[in-house]
Amino acid sequence: MAALVAKSSVVAAVARPTRSTVRPVAGLKPAVKAVSSAAPAVANQMMVWTPLNNKMFETFSYLPPLTDEQIAAQVDYIVANGWIPCLEFASADQAYVSNESTIRFGNAAAVLYYDNRYWTMWKLPMFGCRDPMQVLREIVACTRAFPDAYVRLVAFDNLKQVQIMGFLVQRPKSAKDWQPVNKRSV
Repeated sequence: MAALVAKSSVVAAVARPTRSTVRPVAGLKPAVKAVSSAAPAVANQMMVWTPLNNKMFETFSYLPPLTDEQIAAQVDYIVANGWIPCLEFASADQAYVSNESTIRFGNAAAVLYYDNRYWTMWKLPMFGCRDPMQVLREIVACTRAFPDAYVRLVAFDNLKQVQIMGFLVQRPKSAKDWQPVNKRSV
């Protein structure tokens, strides 16, 4: 808190100089000392994100896998908002965008644009769906048809013309990509 106050007083002193009075540089020294003395303690508390088996998908990726009841609640929310649900799936080797799983055209690497980054759609989007049970039945059918694939449910807003949300409804049994929050950093 002292570091935050000290920093704001430095910003205030520098941001509003007046023509008649110029604040002496010596007046800023205690504020600078307070900031620099607090910095090492904060730096020691920082952690490094580990990239090994630590990949995330969509909206709820930082939470434990959703239960069937939690998935049903999200489906209710999607349908209640009038959004268009759509199921997509991908094999474990195609689920992540990487140099190995993309096709680049022309000089696409220079602009950080990757082609082939979409998952396969399960049937068509469920336009006009007003029954959450219909969506849940399709989730069951998709996960039974592709038990070794990632399956996600996405929702589109037809007025804004964008994807509003998306989350995994199934990870393959062989997937070891989800880790508790305390295991994601070192």
